[in-house]
Amino acid sequence: MTILHHPSDETLAAFAAGNLDHGRHVVVAAHIELCSHCQVWQSALEHMAGAMLFDCPPVSLSVGAFGRTLAQLDAPEVTAMQLDEIHRTEALPSALRGQLLGKWSWIGRGIHHRPVGPTAETGARVFMLKVDPGIQLPNHTHTGTEFTLVLSGAFSHAGGRFGPGDIEEADDQVEHVPVVDAGEACICLVAMDGKLKLLGSMGRMLQPFVRF
Repeated sequence: MTILHHPSDETLAAFAAGNLDHGRHVVVAAHIELCSHCQVWQSALEHMAGAMLFDCPPVSLSVGAFGRTLAQLDAPEVTAMQLDEIHRTEALPSALRGQLLGKWSWIGRGIHHRPVGPTAETGARVFMLKVDPGIQLPNHTHTGTEFTLVLSGAFSHAGGRFGPGDIEEADDQVEHVPVVDAGEACICLVAMDGKLKLLGSMGRMLQPFVRF
């Protein structure tokens, strides 16, 4: 597997520092799992952060931290059990272990959507997207940010070709028209805050029907 597109240095640093929200953390963790280059970079960042901790003064735990920790320990394990069963039949990154996967649902011609985990009250929500071979998605941008990790298949646009393991970071400054390669459906893991914003006259007509 040749991975050409990686998270930005800023994103990797935020991941190492634990400053990414849960949605982006899951997607970046899945990329690092697949990418030996980012594994080395991430290890170096973690060693640097660990060294810096020795110079930091002690900080008190927030009110209720102990109780929240106990509540997590007592949480039901049914979600993990369900995902373990899914992992036996699907090649999914271990970063998704412990995340509840919903069912695939049709959202448009050749496009299916699958929720991952509960809907986040803040930060990026996570889902999987499966697009059939040869399908061209509408020209669009975003009202927030979108991290897209390719799990299988590939897509291309003006920014390059994205295959398995590649990750794309997009925001409201990015406009693109992704086209899935012929021969294989493209399955992606996505963390998105804000909404997809379709462009052009046709996009404005379709916008009310966009659900993610």
